[in-house]
This record gives sequence, structure tokens and C-alpha cells, in this order.
Amino acid sequence: MANGKLLLGLDIGSSSAKICLLKEVRGSYEIQLVDSAEFSNDPIVEGSILNGSEITDVIRGLVRSNGIKQKACAIAVSGYNVIVKRVRMPEMSEEELQENLRWEVEQHIPFDYEEVVVDTVILERNQQQKKMEILLVATKKDVVRDYISIVRDAGLEVKIVDTVNFALHNLIEVFYPKETENAVVGVINVGAAMTSMTMIVNGVPSFTRDITIGGNQITEEIQKKFGITREEAEAFKTGKSQSEGVVPADVDDVTKAVVENIVGEIRRSINFFYETTGCDRVDKLFLCGGAVKSPTTRRLFEKSLDAPVELIDLKNLAYSKQCKHDVLEEKGLELTVALGLALRSANE
Repeated sequence: MANGKLLLGLDIGSSSAKICLLKEVRGSYEIQLVDSAEFSNDPIVEGSILNGSEITDVIRGLVRSNGIKQKACAIAVSGYNVIVKRVRMPEMSEEELQENLRWEVEQHIPFDYEEVVVDTVILERNQQQKKMEILLVATKKDVVRDYISIVRDAGLEVKIVDTVNFALHNLIEVFYPKETENAVVGVINVGAAMTSMTMIVNGVPSFTRDITIGGNQITEEIQKKFGITREEAEAFKTGKSQSEGVVPADVDDVTKAVVENIVGEIRRSINFFYETTGCDRVDKLFLCGGAVKSPTTRRLFEKSLDAPVELIDLKNLAYSKQCKHDVLEEKGLELTVALGLALRSANE
């Protein structure tokens, strides 16, 4: 359980902002509120902010419309600006690791040490070989500053800057503890512009990757193929619309072409995960993100990946009477990162 007051989870995606607030109740969690709001343009591209004022306005609107008093929040970054490396090195104490951190960053991170914010987690110690493995996480300072500035302008205070991958790991660890115990599981979040993948070994995140293909590409291809609006293409993608002149089988064909690219990248990533970690199996893959609401997308994942596939299900979680049930029902798969962030506390 969290240590201290839980933070407001704020997921700033490429196409929308999502918020989630939890409350600890009798050794578990209750959802107090969830909501989301779309951006009108594309203010974020590959993790870099292009239009901060639009993002600020959307976040401010979510805070106002939900009557949010909680100001302390947790946010996440992703994309090319975030580097996660599993590094094997001589065994040393935490203090010695911090003293040697600059050298490790310069060896493994393609940014200047002065330009990055760095964090480390010791994954394993082998006293016989006098070696240890660490997870090295780094992101550029100016990216973090941009996100914090936008959130501050919306009237909130950032207490924790996480990564999308680790927010999803946190979610699985808390709500699916039995599945992660003595097991190898993956979490795949097919977002609007990016697909984030995290492999978890015995409860520890051991491999992450961000793939720059997402649900927007499916929408764009449907839009081009049939000469329809973005809104109509989005409805076809999620299976919510029927229209004269547009054959559902043709929509499936367009969807398959994009999803097969995503699945191909995931297969290659899993193979690389096997090679670098010594693991030889995946016990389960959890799917989330707006794009996996499409039945075609789900079928392709289930058919093409050599592991059981399961959608993350938020419907069984307890929620307060004030919680917007329609948002949770309609957009549960898109709220997973915000929910993972909402599990963080100010004392961490």
C-alpha cells in the first residue's frame, strides 16, 4: 500500500489528458474520480511538447469541471527522451553507485550528463561474482521542466515525474499481484501515437521499449482509404459505426496492416528481451490503451503473440458514488497510466 497521501494521477498523452484520484479503503483502493479530455490538435509529438498552452487549458478544464481540490500530482514522460537501460556492473553500495553514476550515464546514455535527470534501481546482486545489475533511467532536464511548467500553469503541483512504463508496472503489481509472482508478464499500452511495452520478471521491471506507432496511425489510414472525417474513422476503428459505402471487412484490412506492424515490433522486442535477460517464456501479456478497444486489434494480438493475452480490467475495482461511471466504462483501457500514477504517494 502507499505510504502517505495519494497523488492525483495526471496522464498527459499525445491526444488527450487523463486524470485519476484514488482513496485507500480497508487495505485496498477506491476510485474517487476519473476523467479525460481530448486535445484539438497534436500538442505533443514523440514526447516533446509543441503547444503547451493548449495542454494547460485542457488540464485546467479537467480540474475545474471535476471540482478537484487536490493539487499534488504525479505525471509521466515517454518517448525518445526517456532512456531505460539494464546495466551489469561491479558490485558496490548505493553511495558508491551515486559516486560512479556520471561514468555509467556517459557509457550508456546518448545525452550529456549535465542535460539529464537520472535515477537507478538495483535489480540483482551476485555476491559470488561480485557483480550487480541496475536499471538506469534518464530523461532530458528540459523535457521534465516543460511538463512541470505546463502542469504548474494549470494550478497543480508536480511531486513525482514517472515514466509511462513504470506507471503501468505499478498498476499491474498492485491490481494483479498473483499474476506477477514468480512469473514473466508484459504490459503493452497501445496509445494514440506510441506503444509502450514493459516486461516484468518476478515483479521487477526488466525491459522497456517505446514503439512510435499507435492508434492514430490506424485512424489516419482508415481516413485516407475511405475519404471520411477523422471522427468517422475513429468510430470505425473502435467498431462503433456502420456507414453506407464503407465495408467493415475493408476497415479490418486497414486496421490489420497497421496492427501487424505493431505486433511485429513487439515480437522482435520480446526476442531481444529473451536474449538479454536469459528468460525463455512469457506467462501473460496485459493489453491496454485506446486502440485495443477494436476487436480486430485484440484478435491480432491474441493470434500473433506466443503468450496468453488479457485486457486490463478496471470494472471490478471499487469506486465512489461521485465517480463518473460512464467514463470508466467507455475509456477504462485508456485510463491505465493515470491509474498507475494515482497509486503514487507524496512520501515516495
